Amino acid sequence: MSQPAGAQTMAQTGIGLRQPHYQEFMQREPALGFVEVHSENFFGDGGAALAVLGDVRKRYELSLHGVGLGLGSAVGLDPWHLDRLARLASRVQPVRISDHVAFARAPAVADGPTLHANDLLPIAFTQASLAIMVRNVTRVQERLRRAILVENLSAYLSFDDRAQMGEAEFLTALCRRSGCQLLLDVNNLMVNALNAHAADPLAECCAFIDAIPRLMVGQIHLAGYCEQSDFGIVIDDHGSCVRDDVWAAYSHALRRFGPLPTLIEWDTDLPALDVLLGQAATAARMQAESR
Repeated sequence: MSQPAGAQTMAQTGIGLRQPHYQEFMQREPALGFVEVHSENFFGDGGAALAVLGDVRKRYELSLHGVGLGLGSAVGLDPWHLDRLARLASRVQPVRISDHVAFARAPAVADGPTLHANDLLPIAFTQASLAIMVRNVTRVQERLRRAILVENLSAYLSFDDRAQMGEAEFLTALCRRSGCQLLLDVNNLMVNALNAHAADPLAECCAFIDAIPRLMVGQIHLAGYCEQSDFGIVIDDHGSCVRDDVWAAYSHALRRFGPLPTLIEWDTDLPALDVLLGQAATAARMQAESR
């Protein structure tokens, strides 16, 4: 069984498990603390993918990470989606369930049918948005009979003219009022700081991290981003290794929150499995050095 250097210390690190790696992953059984999958990929009844997930769950702790609940949607949640998530959670008993601080559902026209945007759309940091988020998160938690985690978003537009609070203040209030925890995506922090042309993007990320109460974060995500020179922005594409500036922000998060469960996200241009495991080993080494 081939393991990356430092694998023996990877109890608090994991990778996103994607279909091209299923066979090799199950054969090698790398020494990870957990794996994470996208919830919606396993909503179907039976099939090979669900069978693989069942086998994975016998060997690893499992996190379910969703992209479709639309927790910030004023029209509320899709009952079918929530039922499927609840059924999947009952089947695999994940250690964590998460989704995003975003909306995805809205009526096409006033009093018309509800449409799903198939994207993670940003919300305004207002008291009204907070009330919607709290209501929807509470409904999910009551249905699942457990607390969930919500992830801060990488956003390419903002509602600064309407904002009544900063993002960190909004997330803190959401966690306190609903009882959920934060899934801190450090890469998203850096993407937003770079796109805002912050004078010191790393300092901006560290200030955000320092504004979050220590016990409010339950998991961390790390990923790569890419530059889009034609548009003058960076994109959270999950298609490359974690950048040095994100590792630096992660180091600050470890000093602030301690060695929390940390996931390496990689969803596009998937590399060899060893590349993912090497990234997880780097996170594990940084965790050990932060103790």
